[in-house]
Amino acid sequence: MTTTIADPALLATLTAGAAEVLPKGGLEAKLALGRPLRIKLGFDPTKPDLHLGHAVVLNALRRFQDAGHQVVVIIGDFTARIGDPTGKEAARPPLSAEDVKAHAETYLQQLGKIIDLSRAEIRTNATWLEPMGLTEVIQLCGHATVAQMLARENFAKRYERQDPIALHEFLYPLLQGQDSVAIQADVELGGTDQTFNLLMGRELQAAARQAPQVVMTFPILEGLDGVQKMSKSLGNTIELTDGPADMYGKTMSIPDALLPSWWRLASGRSPAEVEPHLALLAAGQVHPRDSKMALARAIVSLYHDEDAAREAEDGFVRQFQQRELPTDIPEVRIPASDRPLANLLVEAGLATSASEARRLVTQGGVKRHDGPEPVVLKDPLAPVALSLEPVILQVGKRRFAKVFQA
Repeated sequence: MTTTIADPALLATLTAGAAEVLPKGGLEAKLALGRPLRIKLGFDPTKPDLHLGHAVVLNALRRFQDAGHQVVVIIGDFTARIGDPTGKEAARPPLSAEDVKAHAETYLQQLGKIIDLSRAEIRTNATWLEPMGLTEVIQLCGHATVAQMLARENFAKRYERQDPIALHEFLYPLLQGQDSVAIQADVELGGTDQTFNLLMGRELQAAARQAPQVVMTFPILEGLDGVQKMSKSLGNTIELTDGPADMYGKTMSIPDALLPSWWRLASGRSPAEVEPHLALLAAGQVHPRDSKMALARAIVSLYHDEDAAREAEDGFVRQFQQRELPTDIPEVRIPASDRPLANLLVEAGLATSASEARRLVTQGGVKRHDGPEPVVLKDPLAPVALSLEPVILQVGKRRFAKVFQA
């Protein structure tokens, strides 16, 4: 059931973690309408997997759904072929329709981990953007100026450097705004880097004589490196498709400095639960390691379940705190013959190519376990003999294989 007044408890729940709600008082006014609101969130399926950075806004979407509102997820199958210039300092290569379709199918599977797909409206923006004629596109362009576009930081930097800016990149915010017109959005959610695009939706709705949407932005989640935003292309992500052990282990690898933002944005816990914990952490009454373990349990429980979280923690403690090997190491059988270590890593599925394998070895990231202490292997060309006894190889912190002679 929706609420006819913007009661403080509901408002606090819906805006938890939000960086900004525009215009001020706008969400309260929408809630006071006393009907289910249409809550928009768009994704361009540029990569096959969603990660915890995407989940920040998805969890906010779920809170609206739980409050009885209609969530509308836009799969940007048309805009993904253009490329969102937001946060980019170079034009993004366009994707093929085939790539976009394949990625979109995986998105729907992963969205179901957070929102109830049976109660969600899933739309693809090619439905209304592809049929637009040139006259309509030109009319759409009349709602924005070149000065507006060049005021955006990423465009301003590229313009100052005299780097190319293609005209189609200016179209992207207009097309995203047109999505809001097409579905008659009441509220649109997005990251803080999307503010310009979200506000464009308000302008286009007003021009179409619709009530402009409320814009809610959320902070960008930093990646595992603690430096840059979580991004698949940077390899600093926790994917929603990661298994419990990987999800737990990756969370334990984050820098201590990320604990406050990750608790607030990625744990799925309410501010009433999170803030007292962070106060104890800041006062030194909770050790960062213990806070990180609690965070890892919370994250795994959110995307798997509590039993999986306990098993992942037990495995982590055995492997890293008690220096025991995992109990479920994959077994690989390979035809007998000595082969260089780099080749063996590829055949065992521990590296994707011989060049990656050589890099892992030279960086000290490969170990062999056949004694009381693991041995770091340093020569990618050293021959490895196989027998009926397993050779246990480790790459990085979490990848293992038992390699036997076939």
